[in-house]
Amino acid sequence: MKSSTWMYIGAVLLLLLAASGICVGGFILLGAAGGAQGVSGVGTVGMLIGAIALVAGIIMIVFAARKTKQDTAQNVTYKVDLPGDTKIEQMKCRSCGGALTSDNIKMVNGAPMVTCPYCNTVYQLTEEPKW
Repeated sequence: MKSSTWMYIGAVLLLLLAASGICVGGFILLGAAGGAQGVSGVGTVGMLIGAIALVAGIIMIVFAARKTKQDTAQNVTYKVDLPGDTKIEQMKCRSCGGALTSDNIKMVNGAPMVTCPYCNTVYQLTEEPKW
């Protein structure tokens, strides 16, 4: 499995453990707040244990949330499959006729944009039909 899958599984398990810790801590706090009849000092110890369980559950939720965050930046690679009889022609600017290179073409919002280094004209590169 990929490491991202293991990270997801670990985060889910951590969240389940945190939920159970919060539930158990809450029940212990509720029980300690009512006090055990006939036993002195149990309420204070129970309150302390319940508070520790609640805080531990909250800390686990924070760690699980941090663990599931991943870098959303993605690298996109464009691959062009050219047929065997393709001839490479020199590109020229539509406005001034200046020679263009691949450095003058940038992808902007998924469309190839050409910026002429001579006249600073910017336009979208279009492909002529092949028929």
